[in-house]
Amino acid sequence: MSASPTPIHPTAVVSPEAEVASDVHVGPWCRIGPRVRIGSGCRLESHVVIEGPTNIGPNNRFFPFCTIGLDPQDLKYGGEETFLRIGSANVFREYVNVHRGTSAGGGLTVIGDRNLLMVYVHIAHDCTLGSDIIMANAATLAGHVVIGDHATIGAFSGVHQFCRIGTHGFVGGYSVITKDVLPFSKTVSRRETNSYGVNAIGLKRKGFSSQQIAAIERSFRLLGRSRMNTSQAVEAIRKEIDSAESRLVVDFIEGSSRGVYR
Repeated sequence: MSASPTPIHPTAVVSPEAEVASDVHVGPWCRIGPRVRIGSGCRLESHVVIEGPTNIGPNNRFFPFCTIGLDPQDLKYGGEETFLRIGSANVFREYVNVHRGTSAGGGLTVIGDRNLLMVYVHIAHDCTLGSDIIMANAATLAGHVVIGDHATIGAFSGVHQFCRIGTHGFVGGYSVITKDVLPFSKTVSRRETNSYGVNAIGLKRKGFSSQQIAAIERSFRLLGRSRMNTSQAVEAIRKEIDSAESRLVVDFIEGSSRGVYR
């Protein structure tokens, strides 16, 4: 049996240069530009704008007024060819916007799989998001930000360019992030931004064992000792704790160019 034709609303505008799988739902007043590829099972509700070059995997859902793959907001951008790549089963809620990369940043913005981007989330040029990430309403990433798998970014938080959020890192709402956020940690802005230790409750909910959480907590206690600088704390973790999670924390710190919240 041949596939049914793509369900494209008559008010939608789809470039003949776009590649849209036969079962993609394209709602009213959507616009799909040239050099856009959209995989099977995707759904564009209404008023969604997607420009290319953009490659979108299967089973993504775009709610009204998303703008995906538009030019980066960078004064150095001069119209050169840059890209956006999106994985599978992501949810882009209303007014989410995601920009393509810049030549200075590698030319590519990447979003992994099964991420939930809530209303008004902004993903700037050259960002890299892993998978299973939650970004709450109006969370904003400047350019070149890297977000690890299973991270959570609270509502109205802003992340400075070139910062990283580690795997399973939790950023509280209304935070201003100007340094790297450690894996497994809770980091929140009050008058200033601080790390508040291990996100033990969140890790337990995600299936981490008590032994894994204990190893992470021991690593954070060593980092928090005032008599140690970061390099000394990293060496102590390496010597005293043998776990995959502690090694991930050490690797994350050693890869930081902006410093980390301790």
